[in-house]
Amino acid sequence: MIHATLHQFKVFEATARHGSFTRAAEELFLTQPTVSMQVKQLTKAIGLPLFEQVGKRLYLTEAGKALFSTCKDIFTNLDQLEMTVADLKGMKQGQLRLAVITTAKYFVPRLLGPFCRTYPGIDVSLTVTNHERVIDRLSNNQDDLYVMSQLPTNLDFEAESFLDNPLVVLAPINHPLAGQRNIPIQRLNDEPFIMRESGSGTRRAVESLFDRENVSVKVRLELGSNEAIKQAIAGGLGLSVLSHHTLTPEGSHSDLTVLDVEGFPISRQWYVVHLGGKQLSVVAATFLQYLQEEAPKLSPIPALAHSSK
Repeated sequence: MIHATLHQFKVFEATARHGSFTRAAEELFLTQPTVSMQVKQLTKAIGLPLFEQVGKRLYLTEAGKALFSTCKDIFTNLDQLEMTVADLKGMKQGQLRLAVITTAKYFVPRLLGPFCRTYPGIDVSLTVTNHERVIDRLSNNQDDLYVMSQLPTNLDFEAESFLDNPLVVLAPINHPLAGQRNIPIQRLNDEPFIMRESGSGTRRAVESLFDRENVSVKVRLELGSNEAIKQAIAGGLGLSVLSHHTLTPEGSHSDLTVLDVEGFPISRQWYVVHLGGKQLSVVAATFLQYLQEEAPKLSPIPALAHSSK
């Protein structure tokens, strides 16, 4: 029988996650000597070294890796127990961990606001990052749920669509094609384009359509930020294809227009995803149900005029 306290497990988990006594101490509001002492006592209880130190960095031993995995299971189960007890009491409380791709930042907060008002006992941790990082977090099961538009190809996962994600052609308001209807897609040939970075789901969808229609555009810029792309369009650097959700109701888009191009908008979906076989917490299951019910009610994103002003 290993005689150790829950506090020691918590200190060890933070140290293992950061690879540093100092950073673990900062997170837990403890002194570094206290953290070192707790880890030392836990090491003695286990009977095997948990870390090896190379320079200033700590690395887990095999015993440390096994304990780290066990600690994560313990804390996940304790969180689940807390949520289940609260649910039995007729309350919803606990933490919801979400990770979303950058474009989802334009609408996810609009959903989280009413959700948090409905369930004031639920604390939300929202991570906004690029597609590759979201997939990495999914593969490591770091969060409860993930929002993305391009599903992974090499993971066992479950996904549910909950919102349309139309991709539209954006141009500066004074572009020669602005105001025209049913523009043949071939008119985009040789147009200067601003593309999302390689690996972007939006870029893949656009390139797939252009390949099918034998359209060849001039890629003038590659940018990883939707806001930077919109500024570049307004500055006359070229056209681009972005999610209609980037045109937020509160944003100012007077310098942009949506071109009425054949083949657009490209129809895509937003998905909420989690690892296959994962048992969702009470809080995660509550948010998933809320998402399915409330996302379709989002106020429509105003369409930019197809004619110049």
